[in-house]
Amino acid sequence: MNSSPRFKLFLMMVLQFFIWGAWLPLIFGYLPSLGFNPGQQSWILNAFPIASIVGMFFSNQWADRKFAAEKFLAFSHFVGGLAILYCGFTKEFWPFFLAMLVHCLLYVPTISITNSIAFANMKDPAKEFGIVRMGGTIGWILAAWPFTFIFVNWDAVNAANPAGLVKWLEVVFSNPLSGDAAKAATKWTFIVAGLASIALAGFSFLLPHTPPKKATGAAGDNLAWLEAVKLLKHPFVLVLWLVTFVDSFVHNCYFNWTGVFLGTPVADGGVGIAAPWITPIMSIGQIAEILTMFVLGATLKKLGWRTTMIVGILGHAARFAVYSFMPQSAGAIILIQVLHGICYAFFFATVYIFVDAYFPKDIRSSAQGLFNLQILGIGALVANSICPWLMQSVYTVNKVVNFKGLFLVPLITASAAAVALALFFHPPKDTEATAGSGSAPAH
Repeated sequence: MNSSPRFKLFLMMVLQFFIWGAWLPLIFGYLPSLGFNPGQQSWILNAFPIASIVGMFFSNQWADRKFAAEKFLAFSHFVGGLAILYCGFTKEFWPFFLAMLVHCLLYVPTISITNSIAFANMKDPAKEFGIVRMGGTIGWILAAWPFTFIFVNWDAVNAANPAGLVKWLEVVFSNPLSGDAAKAATKWTFIVAGLASIALAGFSFLLPHTPPKKATGAAGDNLAWLEAVKLLKHPFVLVLWLVTFVDSFVHNCYFNWTGVFLGTPVADGGVGIAAPWITPIMSIGQIAEILTMFVLGATLKKLGWRTTMIVGILGHAARFAVYSFMPQSAGAIILIQVLHGICYAFFFATVYIFVDAYFPKDIRSSAQGLFNLQILGIGALVANSICPWLMQSVYTVNKVVNFKGLFLVPLITASAAAVALALFFHPPKDTEATAGSGSAPAH
C-alpha cells in the first residue's frame, strides 16, 4: 500500500493542506500583534483570494498546457515555501505582505493542480477521490492541533506540577502565553508551513507523472482558462458556478464569525467557551470530514450529483439554525460542528469530482480553477468584506452582537441556494456533455 499511487496521492493531499492549516488559523490574531493597522491586515488576508483570481488566468493555463503537473507543483511549493518561511522572520508590513502575496500566488493554483494530479491517476474518481482528499483534512488537523500547545505558558504548568492527565490538561489550557511571548511563538506557524511546503516540493518528484494535455480541435490554440469560461454558456454549469459562489460566501461566514461566537460570554449572547478550547472545538468539523469522505463515493452513487450537493448546502443552513435558535446550548453548538464534514464533502468535494467528470481533459486544471475562483476567491472576498460590517455595524447595539439576527443571514442564503440548485441544476446524464469545449450538451 505504501508504494501505491493512491497512497502517494493521499500523502500529497496531507502535505498540501498541512501548509495552509499551519498558518491560517492563527494569522488573524498575529497581524495586529505586529502593529499592522486594519487596512494593512486586510491586504495581507486578501492575498489568498486575490491569488485565486490571478491563478485562474495564468498559473492554471501553464499547468494545463505547458508543464507536467508534478513539476509545476514542485516549483510552486519550493518558491512559495521560501516565501511563507520568510514571513516567520519579518515584522515589517511590506516585506510580510509581499512574501505572503508570493506564497499565495504560487500556493493557490496548487489546490487545483493536486486535484488534477489525483483525478488523472485514478481508475474510479467518484469512488477514490473522497479517500484521497481525506488526506487534506488529516493534514489540516495535524497542523492545527500541535500549535494549540505552543501557546502554553509551560513555566506556569511546571510550577503547578499537576497530578493526572485531566488536571494536567486543565492547567495547560488555563495558562496560555500572552504578549511578546505569544508573538514569538506564532512565528513558528509560518516556519513550519514553509518547511512543509519545501518538503512537498521534493515529494512532488515521486508523484505519478502527469503530462500536460495538448489542446485539440478548433479551439486548440485558445487559452485553457478561456475555454473553461466558455463552458458557462451551458445552463447547468452556470447554475452550479453561481451556487458555488453563494455556498463559498456562507462557508466563509462560518469562519469569520464562529470563533467570536464561541468565545463571547453567555451574558452577551455567545456560547462562553474558554479561549484555548475554541480551535479544538472548531476542528471537530475537520475530524467529521474524514468520516464523510469515506462515504462520499457511495453517497454520490446513491443520491446523484444534485441531491448530494443540496444536502451539503443544507448542512450550512442546519448549523446556522442551531447557532441562531440555540445559542446558549453549548452541547448543541459543539455537536453541530460535525456537520462541517457534510458541508465540505457533499458540496465542495463533489463539485471537484463533477468538474473532472464533465470538463474536457485538456482544460481540467483551469476548470478546477474556474470553480476555485468562487470557492477561494470571489466568495471569500465578498465574505471578508461584508462579514465584519454585518457583525460590527448592522447587528451590534451597545457593543452587544445580535447573533440570532446575524446568523439568519447565512441561514436564509444557504436555504435559497439549495432551492436554486434543486430547481435549475439539471446536468445531462452523459458525463462527456462538455467534451470538446465548445460542443453542446449531449442527452
